[in-house]
Amino acid sequence: MYQNLTQLGVNIPNGFSTTRDAYELLLAQNSLAQRIDKLMDGLDIEDVAQLQLCGKAVRELILNEPLPPELEVEIVDAYRELSEKYGENSIDVAVRSSATAEDLPDASFAGQQESFLNIRGDLSLLIHVRKCFASLFTGRAISYRNSRGFDYRQVALCVGIQKMVCSDQASSGVMFTLDTQSGNDNVITINAVFGLGENIVGGRVNPDEFYVFKPTLKAYKSAIIKRQLGSKEMKMIYDDKLKTLNVSTTLNERARFSLNDNEVVILARYALIIEEHYGVAMDIEWAKDTSEGEFYIVQARPETVHSKRLRSKQAQCIEKYRLKEDSSKRTRLLSGLAIGEKIGFGVVKVIADLSEAFRFNAGEVLVTDITDPDWEPLMKKAAAVVTNKGGRTCHAAIVAREIGVSTIVGTSNAMELLQDNMLVTVCCAEGETGYVYQGEVDFEIESIDLQDMQEPKTKLFMNVGNPEQAFSLAEIPNQGVGLARMEFIINNHIKAHPMALFDMYQGRYVKGSEQIEKLMQVFSDSKSFFVDKLSAGIGMIAAAFYPNPVIVRTSDFKSNEYKHILGGEAYEKDEENPMIGFRGASRYYSDAYKEAFKWECIALKKVRDDMGLTNVKLMLPFVRTPDEGRRVIAIMNEMGLIQGQNELEIYAMCEIPSNVILADEFLKVFDGYSIGSNDLPQLTLGVDRDSTLVAHIFDERNEAVKRMLKMVIDACKKEGKYIGICGQAPSDYPEITEFLVGNGISSISLNPDSVLKMRQVVVKLEKRLKLNG
Repeated sequence: MYQNLTQLGVNIPNGFSTTRDAYELLLAQNSLAQRIDKLMDGLDIEDVAQLQLCGKAVRELILNEPLPPELEVEIVDAYRELSEKYGENSIDVAVRSSATAEDLPDASFAGQQESFLNIRGDLSLLIHVRKCFASLFTGRAISYRNSRGFDYRQVALCVGIQKMVCSDQASSGVMFTLDTQSGNDNVITINAVFGLGENIVGGRVNPDEFYVFKPTLKAYKSAIIKRQLGSKEMKMIYDDKLKTLNVSTTLNERARFSLNDNEVVILARYALIIEEHYGVAMDIEWAKDTSEGEFYIVQARPETVHSKRLRSKQAQCIEKYRLKEDSSKRTRLLSGLAIGEKIGFGVVKVIADLSEAFRFNAGEVLVTDITDPDWEPLMKKAAAVVTNKGGRTCHAAIVAREIGVSTIVGTSNAMELLQDNMLVTVCCAEGETGYVYQGEVDFEIESIDLQDMQEPKTKLFMNVGNPEQAFSLAEIPNQGVGLARMEFIINNHIKAHPMALFDMYQGRYVKGSEQIEKLMQVFSDSKSFFVDKLSAGIGMIAAAFYPNPVIVRTSDFKSNEYKHILGGEAYEKDEENPMIGFRGASRYYSDAYKEAFKWECIALKKVRDDMGLTNVKLMLPFVRTPDEGRRVIAIMNEMGLIQGQNELEIYAMCEIPSNVILADEFLKVFDGYSIGSNDLPQLTLGVDRDSTLVAHIFDERNEAVKRMLKMVIDACKKEGKYIGICGQAPSDYPEITEFLVGNGISSISLNPDSVLKMRQVVVKLEKRLKLNG
C-alpha cells in the first residue's frame, strides 16, 4: 500500500512495522498471556475505578517483560537500515500503535492506543515499542473494545515506526473525505493548526477549518468553499531536548490561517487520491515538514460513523431531531461546535479530572475542559457531553459520533457557566453550531423511511437559508433548492450593510466601522470579507445539494430591514410601505446600491467559476418591468455573469401582477419564473402582509390569486420556460399544491419540514391526475 500511494504522488514517511506475530511472540514468553487473563478475569467494565486499576496492572506486566531477543534484533536492524537511508546512524522516528481490529469501517479505535513522537536510538525505540504493546490495555481501550464486542484475546497490536515529520514550526492536522456532521461526500473537510497535530486529535485547541468541493477539485484551481478561522490558542513544539511542550500562539498566528489556499488544495488532492485508492471514505492525519516544506500523510484509516450507517439498514432510514419549541424563546446558556445532529438533556455534572469519575452517573450531562479517549467509559454513559476545548475532528469527537451521544465541543467557558445539578438541553440539531439551553426543551425525533419512496414527476425542491444546515437538509430526499435566500447569509454571516462595507473599501468614513472591523477578522479589506463570506455561504448550500439545481435569489431586504443591519442607518431612508418600496431590481441598478450589487455578482461568479458549482441558478426578486430586468442583467453581464454561458440561467420572481400580465415580455428577458406565493397574493389583493389590521384578507387560496397562478403557469409552458413556486403556500395548504400540480407546474419548493409529507401528497395527486404514467 505504501509503494502504491507514493507512486500515485502522495508523500508518506518511510518506515517499517512489527507484525501480529511479534506481539503474540511476546505474549507466549513466560506465560504472559495467562497472567494477563488472570488480571482481566471478572473485570466490571462499568466500574471506572476498577477499570483504571486493572488496565494499569496489565500494562505494568507488559512493561516489565523484556521483548523476545529475536524481535529486538529485527527491530534494531530495521531501524539502522532506515537511518542509513538518510545518511545517519540513528534518526528521529514516530512509534505508532496499530491494533489488528483497529481502523475497521465500523470501529475506528481512534486514539485508543498510544503513539510516541521523536524517538531516537536503539534503546529508546525498544522501550517505546513495549509501551505501544502495553497501551492495548489502557482503560479507554479495554472499554472501547468491550462496547464493540471485541475480545481482547483476539486483538493483537502492531507497531509502525516512521521517519519523523517535524512539523512543530509548520502546521499539521486531520482531514476527512466527507462532511463529518452529515456524511455528505461532496466535500473534503480539513482541520489545521500550527505545530504538531496532537493538539487537534487530542481536542486541546479549536483549529482552522476548510471545506473543499470534491467533484470539481481536479478540474478547478481552487474549489475551496469555506474557510473558518479557529482560535488556535496554543501549539505543540519541541524543546531543546526534543521533548514536546505546548506554548501559546502569538496574536499574529491566531489572526491568520495555518494553511494558505494552495496548501489546502494540495492536501485535498492527497485526500482524493487516498479515498480513490481504498474505495471508502477516509479519516486522514497529515503534517507539514518544517525543513522541507513538504506535506506528508502520517495516517489514513476508514471513516467509521457515516460509512457504517450507509452499509446498514440505517441507510434506508434517517432520523431527524427537531426542537418543538421556538429556540428564540428559550434561554441559551452557551454555544460551541456541534458533534452529530442529536439532542440530549439531563442534569449537569462538572468533572474536572478523571479522578472524579466516580461522581458521574449514567444519564447525566458530562461537562469538562477536554475529553481525550480516556473519557470514553464516561461518555458512553452520558446523556450529552459539553467541553471547553476541542474541534470537530478530534479523537473525542470521533468517538462521540460512534457512540451517538449529543456533544458540543469548543465552548471555551462551559465549566464556568454550567454547574452541578443544572437541568439543561444539549442541542446539535440546528446546524454547525451546538447550543446548550436552560431546562428541558421539548423535542421530537422524525424517523424517515427511504425504502420504496416513489419520486414524483413534479420536482420537489427545498427552501434553504442557513448554510450551516445545508448538508444535513440535503439528506432529506429532494431534487434541489428552489430558493436559497442571499439576504439570510448577509444577515447571519456578514452582519453589516453592504454599502457600508463598500464605503470602507473606498476609504470613506463609516459609522460603526470599528464594529465592522471586528467582524472582518482575517480579511485585509471589506470587499474580500463580503465576497468570501457570501460565496462561502452560497457555496456550502450548492455543494450540499450538488448536482441538483440550487436557485439563489439575490438579496431582497426591504429598506426597514437593511436599516437595522450594522451601519444601515446611514444608507436607508424611512418608507411608509417598504414592502412595495426600494427593493429588488430597482435597488440593484440605483446609485444607492449598484456597487454593492456588483459585489454580489462577484461572489456568485466565484461560486460558479472558481468553485465549479455550476448547479447554481440565479433569480432576481421584485422586477417591476421587463426593462428593469434588462438593466440588471446588463450589470450581471458586466461582472462576468453571462446568461447562457457555462449553463447559467437567470430567473425572475413572479410576485407582481405586472409579471403575470406581461409574462410574454418578461420571458423574453428571463429563462423562467419562480412564483412568490407571499408577495403575489399581497399585491393581487392589495393587502400589506405585515399589517395585522388586514391580515384576515390575505389568503393564497383566493380565486383571484389562483387565476393569477394559472395564467403564469400557462404562459411559461407556452414559451417552454421553467416555472416553479417557492413561497409558503404549498407548505401550508395541500389544496394549493393540488391546484399547482393539476396545472402542470415544473417544481414546488417547500420548507424542509414539509418536503416528505408533500412528496406523498404529490405522488397520490399525480396518480389520480394520471400525470406520472
